[in-house]
Order: sequence, then structure tokens, then C-alpha cells
Amino acid sequence: MLGILGIVLSLALLIFLAYRGWNVIFIAPFCATVALLFNWGDAPLLATYTQTFMPALGNYFAKFFPLFLLGAVFGKLMDDSGSARAIAHKIVQLVGRERSMLAVVLACAILTYGGVSLFVVAFSVYPIAVSLFRESGIPKRLIPAAIGLGSFTFTMTALPGTPAIQNAIPMPFFGTNTFAAPGLGIIAGVFMFAFGQFWLNRRVAQARARGEGYGNHEDALSQAAEQGMPPFWLALLPIVVVIVLNYIATSYVIPAMDTAYLATDKFKKTPLSAVLGIWSIILAMLVAITLVAVLNRKRIANLLDTFNKGTMGSLLPMANVASEVAYGAVIASLAAFAIVREGLKSVASDPVTSLFIVVTVLAGMTGSASGGMSLALGAMGEYYAHAAQAAGINPEIMHRIAALGSAAMDILPHNGAVITLLAICSLTHRESYLDLFMVGSLSALLSSVLVLGLNAVFGTF
Repeated sequence: MLGILGIVLSLALLIFLAYRGWNVIFIAPFCATVALLFNWGDAPLLATYTQTFMPALGNYFAKFFPLFLLGAVFGKLMDDSGSARAIAHKIVQLVGRERSMLAVVLACAILTYGGVSLFVVAFSVYPIAVSLFRESGIPKRLIPAAIGLGSFTFTMTALPGTPAIQNAIPMPFFGTNTFAAPGLGIIAGVFMFAFGQFWLNRRVAQARARGEGYGNHEDALSQAAEQGMPPFWLALLPIVVVIVLNYIATSYVIPAMDTAYLATDKFKKTPLSAVLGIWSIILAMLVAITLVAVLNRKRIANLLDTFNKGTMGSLLPMANVASEVAYGAVIASLAAFAIVREGLKSVASDPVTSLFIVVTVLAGMTGSASGGMSLALGAMGEYYAHAAQAAGINPEIMHRIAALGSAAMDILPHNGAVITLLAICSLTHRESYLDLFMVGSLSALLSSVLVLGLNAVFGTF
């Protein structure tokens, strides 16, 4: 029991310090040390740091660094070229300024589904959202929820083919690709969108009934002139390329290649299924990056600076998640964690439901969808893969439910994306957190339950 207490206190300290603004890269080893001290004799401190923490951090970098790097560079190019703003402006024109909430959600959804990072989307769409909400008399406190619904819900975990890291992490564990369980993913995505829109429209109606408007806010915005932006079709083209080329590479190009060399000792006898999804995203993102750079060469003031800033911008989020994964590897190595693991696994006998519970709980504890899922799959991914195979369960539902579960409880106050988004919008948790939680976590939780039910009745599709 003392060892379990140490794990709980360690997680609580990680949550508290992250919420207080401490960088997880620095605090993760110290929080892991707290757990080790309560499990004295189980593992020596220095050996655990060098032989467990650091290898786990390095392995995560080795698997997913290309996705973080290419995603950050692509996002920076879309931002500096004005493409992200061009797409957002066009969506507003098509939907109509009177549907401000829907316009903001759709603009964010198109950008994130195309591979643009949440932070680039937030910075690009926020000025537009301010203008729309002020003109429509919608409370500013709802802007984070509108951006959140479009950015880190259905386009992050549900829609098939999304290049989001949350949709990529399960691939090596279950031998799947980003299009796993497409039918169930689309249903989950539609549910999240519909639920989120219902909630936000209801909140707007309540605010208007009370006579509440935009509010008294001094918004300092720096927005580029519209004439500096590319045409809509030109801005949208790289987004389409990411989605379409990802599918073509996954379904046709890479499977047709001679990859027999992967089965040799030199490449560690790796099955193609373990790398197919990641290879496809890399190819799609590389082509999209080249395309947006070439088509917008004259609009980007300093191409070298854009590439360099995008590259450097990938390192912090990558290191944050990798540190959380390494922290999880230390926790998973403790004998006390085996008790916790078995307890979580025993909550449900069905491997699909059990995996959902484990990922959801750990994502909530770490305050990170990618970190919680990586922690769960790193510790128990092999077990769930074998359990699914033994039970004749399609690995695609394991992939999809792990991705959905990662978002079901990660939008907690200490979540890094929540803190950053509120900072961008100059709002507080007290003003905006409830709506962000409802459209972010609750919608994902309910859609996950829906998918579990549909899978139980109709199977994976």
C-alpha cells in the first residue's frame, strides 16, 4: 500500500506542479523520484533514471519525432504564408458571420485535420473569432470552447486519416494505420461535433436571455491584411494533399513497395504494419511542406527563418510528451504499479472496454492525451494486443478506442493545451473552463461510450 501511495502522490505532484506552470521536462524525473522513494528497495534512483527513464524518452523521440517536426514546420509555413488565415476567412464567408460559432469551429477543424498544429490554429483563428464574436454579441468567454471543439476533439482522435499524434501513437502497438475503424471514427466525430455545437449554441442562447454580450475586453490584435493572403483554393491545396496522399500511401503506394528487407536482422525484423502508418504521414507531410513553400514563396518573408522556427517549435512539445512517457515508464517498472495495472484491467473483462478505461484514467492523471495514451500503451500495449488477438478482436477498434479514450478526460485544468489556449485568449479558468471541458472531454467520453456500444452490437467497421 505504501508503494501505491507513492505512485498516487507522485502523480498528484506532477499535476500540481504542471498546473502551477513548471515545465514537465524538468519536473518529470523528480516526480518519478517521489514514487521511487516510496518504493524503496524496488529500484535504485540513478540506475532507474539512466536505464529506464532516459531510454523510454529516447524511444519515444525515435518513433514520433518526424511527426512532431514535420507538423510544426508545416504549421509554421501555413501561418507565415497567410494560408491559415485565408482558410479561416473563407469559411466565415461561406458559413456567414451570423453563424459565428459554427464558422470558428469549422475553420479550426479544417486546419487541424490537415495537419496544422493546435497552437498555430489558435493564434490564426483567435483574431477572427474576436471580430466575429464581438460583432455578433457572443460572450468572449466562449471563444476557447469554440476553438477547442474544432481543434482537439473529433479532428484529433476520431476522424480517419487525421495526422494528429493521438491518432498515430496506437499504430505500432496494434499494427494499424491512421484510417483504423473509419466508420466508427466518423460516427464518433459527427457525435462530438453535434454535441459540442448543441452545447455552445445553448450557452449563447442563455447568455442572450440574460442580456450578456461580448463583454468589456481590450483585445490587442495584430492581424495581417487580407490582400497579403493567398487565394482560398491555394491555401486549401496543401491540406487536401495531406489527407489524400496519406490515404494513397497507406492503401496503395507503400504496400506495393518491396519491403522484404524489414524482416532482416538489420531492421530488427520489423513488420510493415508497425511502420506503414508513420511512413505514410511522413510522405504526405513532406509533399505538403514542399507544396506550400513553393506556392507561397513570395508571401513568406524569410523562408529559412520559417523553417528554423518551425523546427525549433517542434522540440518543446515533443520533449514534454516524451518526458511524460519516460515518467510513465518509471512508474510502470515498479512492483506496486503491477497491482494498479491489474486493478484497472480487472474493471472490465472485455479488452476493448478495459483499454478505454486505462487510457482515459491515465490521460486524466497526466493531463495529456498523448502522454496518457503513451503511458498506458507503453506499459500495457503488448498485453492488450495479445488479449485482442486471443479474443478475435479487430485491432482497429483497439486503435480507435485508445485514441478516443485519450481525449475523454484529458481536458482537465492542468492540461497544457488548456493553459496555453486560455493564455492566447487572455481568459481565466473560471471564465471559460466549464465550456471547454464540456465540448472537449465530455463529448469525447460520450462518443467513446457510443462507439463501444456500436462495436459490441455491429462489430468493427
